[in-house]
Amino acid sequence: MKLIERKYALYCAGLMAVLSVWLITGIGEVSGFSLVSTMLLLILSYVAMVFDINTKRIPNKLVSIMIAGWLLLMVTVVLYNAENALGLLTDSMSGFLTGGGLFLLVYFISRKGLGGGDVKFMAAAGLYLGFAGTIPAILYGTVLAALTGLILICLRKIGRKDTMPLVPFLFIGIVITVFTK
Repeated sequence: MKLIERKYALYCAGLMAVLSVWLITGIGEVSGFSLVSTMLLLILSYVAMVFDINTKRIPNKLVSIMIAGWLLLMVTVVLYNAENALGLLTDSMSGFLTGGGLFLLVYFISRKGLGGGDVKFMAAAGLYLGFAGTIPAILYGTVLAALTGLILICLRKIGRKDTMPLVPFLFIGIVITVFTK
């Protein structure tokens, strides 16, 4: 990315962090883990969206950072709140398997019509969302992508064989899911 785009991306990521803190703390009693994990998910998902729009790729390094961030958060949960750690770990793994598994299935059925980065991204996002958050995020994102695609095809802006980046729509689905919990 160009230097200007990096500054813009960092500015928007910071804005997302401030916005998420403001919205989450305004909703009610939220744990520190929930606040930090939500901020991390939103910021890293935003960065993935920027990469997907600009390059139609999600870097493996970014997905690795998402997973590493989640692992660090889990270590703190185990150290400071061990009684809730197993439930959180189970829920996170369910989200990981649901998000990654559904997208992997689509990846193979569609003969790679869905990108491998989308599969890895949704698996990593599932860690943060848990099972109950992964399904709605996928539904919101894919329905929005399908409707946008249909509108663009009807307007003859794209053809049936053209591709669109999926992560921007998944990002919107994640945001809707996070703020409607």
